Amino acid sequence: MVRIELSRSDNAYGFEAVDESGHRISIDAAEAIGGHNSGVRPMQLLLMGLGGCGGIDILSILKKQKQEVTDLKMIIEGEREQGKEPSLWKHIHIRFLFSGGVDEDKAKKACALSIDKYCSVAATLRAAGCVIDWEVEI
Repeated sequence: MVRIELSRSDNAYGFEAVDESGHRISIDAAEAIGGHNSGVRPMQLLLMGLGGCGGIDILSILKKQKQEVTDLKMIIEGEREQGKEPSLWKHIHIRFLFSGGVDEDKAKKACALSIDKYCSVAATLRAAGCVIDWEVEI
């Protein structure tokens, strides 16, 4: 079982989350609803988790294929449902930007394997009805 602890960090909506290894992240709400904008929004954390999960899978797959990835950046854009509570992610688009000696077909295959098969975050989002698409740039 995974354990995460959250502690309130201010007198509004700020929290500090800590995992079992001591890694910390600040979470907060927008100023428009009374937060102090001192941390990442919870729904943005889901997008960050998607990128991290996919990125780890993709780099692992490409390493096994002896691809020389010198950098991998991702630009993730998401659209949430409007006028609903809760307001779920309905569409997410990921741009995978590779640098190095990377074969484009192998990069595309690695991204497909990650997002469509291995990434638990992507599977969780899809189970909630989110459409995830992506593109690769070398």
